[in-house]
Amino acid sequence: MYLDSLTKLLAGIPALLLALTFHEYAHGKVAYLLGDPTPKYQGRLTLNPLAHLDPLGTLLLIVAGFGWAKPVQINPFYFQMERRKAMMLVALAGPLMNLVIAYLGAVAWRISGFWGWQGDFLSAFFNLLVVYNVVLAVFNLLPIPPLDGSRVLAGLVSRESASYIYGLETLGPFLLLFFIATGITGRIMQPLVSLVLDLILQASRLTVI
Repeated sequence: MYLDSLTKLLAGIPALLLALTFHEYAHGKVAYLLGDPTPKYQGRLTLNPLAHLDPLGTLLLIVAGFGWAKPVQINPFYFQMERRKAMMLVALAGPLMNLVIAYLGAVAWRISGFWGWQGDFLSAFFNLLVVYNVVLAVFNLLPIPPLDGSRVLAGLVSRESASYIYGLETLGPFLLLFFIATGITGRIMQPLVSLVLDLILQASRLTVI
């Protein structure tokens, strides 16, 4: 996500804010719909980026390509369905929202190009909006605690296996940092991000045509 020009920097900031904000909002909204009022009490059911951003995490995302938003806190004891499945749905909500935003951004990108509205800034904005959302979706779906993918995996396996996955959450951040530092995460993500980007761009082309 490193930005190497002023135009990309100026276009990348709103694109990144949208990606992070909708991701965290989706987590909070689904948790609330499943019966947990915690996100509402903490002011997370809003599309105001200030409610979702961690200043240091956002700065690092812009300049270094790795960072974080403020996690949405949930209380699974409020859920009105089996907790493990509810946690899976809440976890899926963020990445799925990112994929929806990426698709809508790709459609808007094609429409703006068709009507001749694209300049350097607008083209960079839509480009980064699509890329950021796809990268966030793929990254968060990696089954490494505390990423969303670990909770999705826990909702698909047996209770015993899910307990083991949840038990790794204390070590998860260290494992994640190790995978990032050694380049393992990048090697895993690169083909997945390319595949998802291709699918979204193809779908947007069919939609506009």
